[in-house]
Amino acid sequence: MTAGFDLVTMGRIGVDIYPQQTGVGLEDVTSFGKYVGGTATNVAVAAARYGLRSAVITKTGADPFGRYLRRALRGYGVDDRFIGTSEHLPTPVTFCEIFPPDDFPLYFYRFPQAPDLDLRPDDVDLDAVRDARIFWVTGTGLSEEPSRSTTLAALAARGRRGITVLDLDYRPMFWSSREEAREWVGAALGHVTVAVGNLDECETAVGVREPREAAKALRDRGISLAVVKQGPKGVLAVGDSGEVEVPPVPVEVVNGLGAGDAFGGALCHGLLSGWDLRRTMRFANAAGAHVAGELACSDAMPTEAQVLARLAGADV
Repeated sequence: MTAGFDLVTMGRIGVDIYPQQTGVGLEDVTSFGKYVGGTATNVAVAAARYGLRSAVITKTGADPFGRYLRRALRGYGVDDRFIGTSEHLPTPVTFCEIFPPDDFPLYFYRFPQAPDLDLRPDDVDLDAVRDARIFWVTGTGLSEEPSRSTTLAALAARGRRGITVLDLDYRPMFWSSREEAREWVGAALGHVTVAVGNLDECETAVGVREPREAAKALRDRGISLAVVKQGPKGVLAVGDSGEVEVPPVPVEVVNGLGAGDAFGGALCHGLLSGWDLRRTMRFANAAGAHVAGELACSDAMPTEAQVLARLAGADV
């Protein structure tokens, strides 16, 4: 049975290899930790922390890392039934360096192609896509074939029903140019009801960087809710009910990677809970801050109680 999923995400998965020493380059790191990685996958993990029934549509390689990811996701409460296998491709790994508070270089090993970009139409359960309360896709899933056509076909089958989210997720190393990314992200925008991105991602999507102009440009594409992350200036959200802007939640940053995925899972929780826009944005900001204050990403995704405790201690 596929009915009843609160959230189905589609896109990137891999193993994040994080150094156990911070403030030094990889050449000097002596020990590492292994974690679930990938934007779409970590959003599903974050949502599961709030009791949401979540699943991810993706693929791994036929290798130990692929087996690890399935086992870890089941442990997090994420349904792995839609995770396929590309027999000829290795499961990706991603290394990072940690230089708090704001420098976290990433090194992606996704060659010759990541299995999550090998998604084909037969890999997608369209009934699950149509029936999910939220369907979430990412810009990275549009960067290569066959994932690009498969993602657009899934969005078309969804038909903009319910809450359909595009995480703009622009990573230059996955594209030949910003212009190519704008073309395909633009094609996806016509199928979604919510768009989420930082200033650079919004500029890639709609050609403007100023937050309110970017939100307007997104809504002019038929988007019901545009969420623009402004870094130290907080988050701007413009929806059918109006506009809110909320400041960031103070945190001593340990590792900024994963904060956006925590924000995404919390956004899903707020939208499905029927909260007003300001409450949803404050909650999502606090969830992101929680993960930014931790070393890990997937392991650090907070519960609702942890987010509320952080909000209670912050003057926002």
